[in-house]
Amino acid sequence: MKKIAIIAISILAFSCKNQEESLKNMEEPAAQISTNMEGQSIYQFKVKDIEGNDFDFSKLKGKKIMVVNTASECGLTPQYEDLQSLYTEYKGKNFVIVGFPANNFEQQEPGTNKEIATFCTKNYGVTFPMMSKISVQGDDQHPLYQFLTQKDKNGLEDNTIRWNFQKYLINESGHLDKVIAPQILPTDEVIINWIKA
Repeated sequence: MKKIAIIAISILAFSCKNQEESLKNMEEPAAQISTNMEGQSIYQFKVKDIEGNDFDFSKLKGKKIMVVNTASECGLTPQYEDLQSLYTEYKGKNFVIVGFPANNFEQQEPGTNKEIATFCTKNYGVTFPMMSKISVQGDDQHPLYQFLTQKDKNGLEDNTIRWNFQKYLINESGHLDKVIAPQILPTDEVIINWIKA
């Protein structure tokens, strides 16, 4: 009888231990998923710059970043001047602008990367980093812009790119902080205050 009782207790203890381990194993992936979601940042992206070289966002850790989709034949194209002015003033203060030419809005960026680079330099003296032309919306939306526009990726909000020169403000941890409408100038006090904060 004693032997049966000992065996029963052993089986019960073993089954409880297995159940505990199963529960623990179920908890761990959930915690891991939650951590991964919080850990999504712009630093995971590598893109090509306008010259075709690799550009790794992880090299911008600790800086505030403005990501902006640009176009050469848009009513808002003169914003290049304000973007350059902003970059010149704050580039030494842990701030960088990264421009992405895109042809998504009424074909207002039809040029090649080389043509775009020449246009930006010649007309606006652009020295902030410009990337290769990409798609910022639609079926061929670049993964970086999926991150910027989808809450499940950026952790802040779902948003739509309304036009050329929409601005995304990324904090020093690589997370999306604010989305600024295209018509708001790069020199607006909302942006200046964010840079200085």
